[in-house]
Amino acid sequence: MKQGLILFAHGARDPRWAQPFERVAARVQDLQPDLTVSLAYLEFLAPDLVAAGQALAQAGCREVAVLPLFLGAGGHVRKDLPAKVEALQQAHPDVRWVLRPAAGESPQLVEALAQIAVATMAPTDEQDDQEHA
Repeated sequence: MKQGLILFAHGARDPRWAQPFERVAARVQDLQPDLTVSLAYLEFLAPDLVAAGQALAQAGCREVAVLPLFLGAGGHVRKDLPAKVEALQQAHPDVRWVLRPAAGESPQLVEALAQIAVATMAPTDEQDDQEHA
């Protein structure tokens, strides 16, 4: 069964905002070459969830996971997104649509962010130079 993954992000007016998400999608594709990966955005950027879902359904995916790339599960993740996934299910009943928890709820992401925070407190060469001056 052909599988797809939609990485769902908020979106922003500045298209440069999407670059980290594009790198995540590319890395996922590298790690899972048989998986069809798409980015989708809530607003400002294309494609939106419906367009991304339609493209995966047309590409022959029969199971599509939707992973919200949000740190927390606020209104968009708890209310807006389930309604959009349900609309995709109605439009493409031959596809199994699976909404996953927000990435920010993952223990691995919490750990990674904690490690990044700790690393920011490590002295830099510039700080060492100032302390020894």
